[in-house]
Amino acid sequence: MDSGEIIFISSGLFLGAVAAFFAIMLWSKTRDISWMLMVIGTIAAYINTVYSILNEFGIIETGIIMIGSRTLASIMLPNLPSVFFITAFLIMVIRKYRR
Repeated sequence: MDSGEIIFISSGLFLGAVAAFFAIMLWSKTRDISWMLMVIGTIAAYINTVYSILNEFGIIETGIIMIGSRTLASIMLPNLPSVFFITAFLIMVIRKYRR
């Protein structure tokens, strides 16, 4: 592993951890469903980062449930944050147009 990969992995872990930390702090202060979905999306993005790094190092077993040549986790985890963000934005748009 070269220094570029170490910086790439370290920066992803560090920035994701900072984002997840502030998201959890926000979660404790708000009860708005759209903001809670944004927080969950941020945490899901960090989970995806950690999962991909553990998978890259071969620490976790990934071949439990396969869909074709891909694992279920490798299909779901990258898309899960977007699902939460889309739902949060949709709720915000619906609220704006109801007024």
